[in-house]
Amino acid sequence: MSDIPVIEMVHPLPGFPGERRFTLVELDEDGVLCALRSLEDPDLRFLVAPPAPFFPDYAPVVDDATVADLAITSAEEVVVLLVLTPGGSLQETTANLRAPLVLNTSTRRACQVILDDAALSVTTPLVA
Repeated sequence: MSDIPVIEMVHPLPGFPGERRFTLVELDEDGVLCALRSLEDPDLRFLVAPPAPFFPDYAPVVDDATVADLAITSAEEVVVLLVLTPGGSLQETTANLRAPLVLNTSTRRACQVILDDAALSVTTPLVA
């Protein structure tokens, strides 16, 4: 994911209306944990991770409006990231499965998608 220098949010993240330009910074050598850092406010960052290492069966369905907003033409150009809430340890860290970030690696456009699935939690433990 380090080949994505600037990410443009097509819709601002909830609570951050002025923040549209971010960069993805890998925090570990495996590229699992990343920081989504604002280019406008260097102090604003979100801890994110791809779902596969933690939730291998996670497969969110993205609506047609999001596909159009991000100019997605194939599944291969899509990266899904989960916003994490860090805890005191990995066991206390949670993931927001209800509202993943969807990124088009070709256009570098992204947005947070709120999924219409009440079974998905915004505070799912990252590890059991």
